Amino acid sequence: MNQTTPSPQNKIGANELWQYVQTLEDSTIARLSQPASPEVLQLMERNIQSILGILPSEHFEVVITTNREQLGQLLASAMLNGYFLKTVEQRMALENQIGSADLESGDLEAGEASSS
Repeated sequence: MNQTTPSPQNKIGANELWQYVQTLEDSTIARLSQPASPEVLQLMERNIQSILGILPSEHFEVVITTNREQLGQLLASAMLNGYFLKTVEQRMALENQIGSADLESGDLEAGEASSS
């Protein structure tokens, strides 16, 4: 029995998410690729620096050499970190909105109780 392994092309072709990404406009992909806030960008930069190591550029001339596989792993790590930070940022914004709504409804209830 001769079993063949699906090629990466076949796997990508069958992936609905990849097909969806292929339908997006370039401007949409560019917008989705940008960090939502300076805070997220700063955290992503810190993460990559912690992985690669950081030396002050005014005292050292740093050259990093790697192979394709390790560079791909670094990219994947940065992407996952970015998605995680985006989710955390959205959650924080939602919690802030809910907290503001709770405060406002609490103020209304307190105002209604004092006027009774």
